[in-house]
Amino acid sequence: MKRLQRFLATLIVAAALAAALGTLVPRPLWRAANAAPAVTRHILVLNNPIHTDIAIPVDDEVRRRFHFLTEAGIPADAPEVRYIVFGWGGRAFYLETPTWSELKPVPVIKALTLDASVMHVDVAGTISEPHPDVAGYDIGKERFSALLDYIAASFQQGPGGPMVIENARYSRFDGFYEANGHFNALIGCNTWTAAALRTAGLRTGWWNPLPASLGLSMRLYN
Repeated sequence: MKRLQRFLATLIVAAALAAALGTLVPRPLWRAANAAPAVTRHILVLNNPIHTDIAIPVDDEVRRRFHFLTEAGIPADAPEVRYIVFGWGGRAFYLETPTWSELKPVPVIKALTLDASVMHVDVAGTISEPHPDVAGYDIGKERFSALLDYIAASFQQGPGGPMVIENARYSRFDGFYEANGHFNALIGCNTWTAAALRTAGLRTGWWNPLPASLGLSMRLYN
């Protein structure tokens, strides 16, 4: 019993140290100073205690790029839509836990070990800033295009394009798609968001498994 307790204590300390270093060590380590781009796009990172999403401002280019969303019934082309919100996560947890009251053991176990992944897509109107759960960043046009490429590449492709998951949604405004990659405790939704932000030319921590660590590293290095 004492050995088990020592092992668990060591594991907790190691995890805490890894999370601290992952937050405080920037990625990339260095970034050359660049002139401010003439044209910028304002992206948002939305967070709750365990998950982050990226909200992409909508224009004609974005609507064309993600035209398949409307084919699945997601109203990305509605005139009142200002943002398309993208998130990557574990299939079991995402699909089986629409609210905290519906939390079940199996999705949690899969999230901590290994699970298939899905893309969740939602739409939003005006999102207020400043807000504790919203962080905004201005990026140049080229980096914005690279971010769109990164998001599009996260969708698993079938013969007809991105593979929608039928009858899986939280409301009539969102939907789920099969995604590339596997989800686990080390590579999760927030590390996906962090990689997307690095693609957009921003700096994150070296490893950001939680929204709090990602938010702190973004404030430190951007």
